[in-house]
Amino acid sequence: MKSGYVAVIGRANAGKSTLVNVLVGEKVAIVSPKPQTTRDRILGVLTEEDYQIAFVDTPGLYKADNLLNSIMQKTALDTTADVDVILFVLDAHDGISEADEKFIEKFSSIDKPFILVLTKTDIMPESLLISELKRLSGKDYDIVPVSARKGKNVKNLIKVILSRLPDGEKLFEQDIVSDRSVRFMIGEIVREKILLKFDKEIPHGVAVIINEFKEREDKKVYNVSVDIVCEKPNHKAILIGKGGSAIREVSSFARKDMEKLLDKKVFLTTYVKVKEDWRNSAQLTKEYGYGDDN
Repeated sequence: MKSGYVAVIGRANAGKSTLVNVLVGEKVAIVSPKPQTTRDRILGVLTEEDYQIAFVDTPGLYKADNLLNSIMQKTALDTTADVDVILFVLDAHDGISEADEKFIEKFSSIDKPFILVLTKTDIMPESLLISELKRLSGKDYDIVPVSARKGKNVKNLIKVILSRLPDGEKLFEQDIVSDRSVRFMIGEIVREKILLKFDKEIPHGVAVIINEFKEREDKKVYNVSVDIVCEKPNHKAILIGKGGSAIREVSSFARKDMEKLLDKKVFLTTYVKVKEDWRNSAQLTKEYGYGDDN
């Protein structure tokens, strides 16, 4: 059978996590329209009778402006050393820029099979797609246009990946779809809802800490308690909202997704705390789960 690890690399907000979720067939990574949504390496495993592909979703590539972002960039770059195939995901709906070409050149020059995936082609003019494919023709790597949102050409992408993977044994048990724990996903659900509700800098300066994740004795309800850590007192006020309206809305949406994930009722308690400039603190970034020991 075919088996191996595939690094999913690309610029921020290219649609990597959406693509991984579609490829795996389950939600293993949170998604939002904002860059910096993915902060960690997250594994999504696709298993069929004759192959197993472990997709490694990585933080988006962009210029780091704090310690946390530097850790995220290192995570993305280091991932390429530990995989069998590099899948470079590029949002192509506005065409391919000079900066995009530099990234493609950088990652395609690594001594690993390289596949360029052009995403969001459902909102890309067909004439532009054709012209970009012609411009890229003759390269020594595969180019696959897809629309993850509509599932367009995803099966063909899997075929191309399999053509590049080595023969091997299963890497994970049949029913494993991610290397991340349910506890981790509970925290990510809260962060996803914050990303979707709030604009600008606030969601990027937020960390979610799980204080309690425990099933009650009746096995019907989970008690979940989280700290939402932000960087400034005014951010805390915005996250809470007038009379607690904003945090209630975030908590309500998060609780619904938690209940879908756990298939049980959830009693969710949220607290908002301030740790100024935590993203530049080596101690706090490590304490919150980011870095080499993550």
